[in-house]
Amino acid sequence: MAVVGCGGSGKTHVATRLAAGLGLRATHLDAVFYDAAWNPLPPAEFAARQRKLVAAPRWVIDGNYLGTLPIRAAAADVVVFLDPPTWRCLVAVLLRRVRHGGGQDPESGRYGRVTWRFLRYVASYRRHMRPRVLAILAASGTPTVTLRTRRDVSGFLSPTSPRDERQAAGGSVGSVSRRCRTLASRVCVDTGRPPR
Repeated sequence: MAVVGCGGSGKTHVATRLAAGLGLRATHLDAVFYDAAWNPLPPAEFAARQRKLVAAPRWVIDGNYLGTLPIRAAAADVVVFLDPPTWRCLVAVLLRRVRHGGGQDPESGRYGRVTWRFLRYVASYRRHMRPRVLAILAASGTPTVTLRTRRDVSGFLSPTSPRDERQAAGGSVGSVSRRCRTLASRVCVDTGRPPR
């Protein structure tokens, strides 16, 4: 499963919850792309690492990285596209910086480096990057779940039955796992192809 969207859209949160529900660890592409001194991987090596990651039988990867998005989109059973308004993404980026500082935390997937260039990227994402992301997703043919609001995200990650709600109240991640299995079977029905 690939989780994509603008910086500050909540990719890390959603990927972490989905992975936990499936009994996996989410892979955060920022942790793959940057070293401790914020040096990026060469493009060919970054693409090769992603090909290796998506060769696994089950995975959840979050990150936008347009140049390598076709690798993830083609290999995924489903893509979760987080598409909140620009102002919400900008607020989330700034709040993340205030709450967690400017460092790196590969375990949680939080990368708090906020530059003017990054803020401009977030501010212009809907106009410039979003159409390109949507074109890649459409070309891949992989089913895409688009979540625009916090309510959409909560509903997507929430339990699906009263029994699940009782378990979720006790902190169970099983309901997320059931939701993912339900989504996978829906993908199979919608597309006619079995989940990979």
